[in-house]
Amino acid sequence: QVQLVESGGGLVQAGGSLRLSCAASGRTFSSYAMGWFRQAPGKEREFVAGVTRSGIGTYYGDSVKGRFTISRDNTKNMVYLQMNSLKPEDTAVYSCAARRAVFTTTPAEYDYWGQGTQVTISS
Repeated sequence: QVQLVESGGGLVQAGGSLRLSCAASGRTFSSYAMGWFRQAPGKEREFVAGVTRSGIGTYYGDSVKGRFTISRDNTKNMVYLQMNSLKPEDTAVYSCAARRAVFTTTPAEYDYWGQGTQVTISS
């Protein structure tokens, strides 16, 4: 069982930055591939970024490439999402997810989810 708790969301102006954090419980954190997903009102959940169990491999959705950076610290059971050059269309609830297997961009294949943190970008 893994519990995930996100933090770091908020309201920022377009062009600004935010850093989201995801704290994971459990002693086997390094066994889980991790992903960040977002969902805006009336839209489907969207893959944002993911990182492999070792942290070596990182993956990004097309809409955030070059602006967002995902990282993890397996010694602290933490995953981070650094978001730069934010745009109003980045407004959404951001959730981290854990999968006890290889990385995937498919939300339905993740085993555990956090409650999400709201990110709002004003124009």
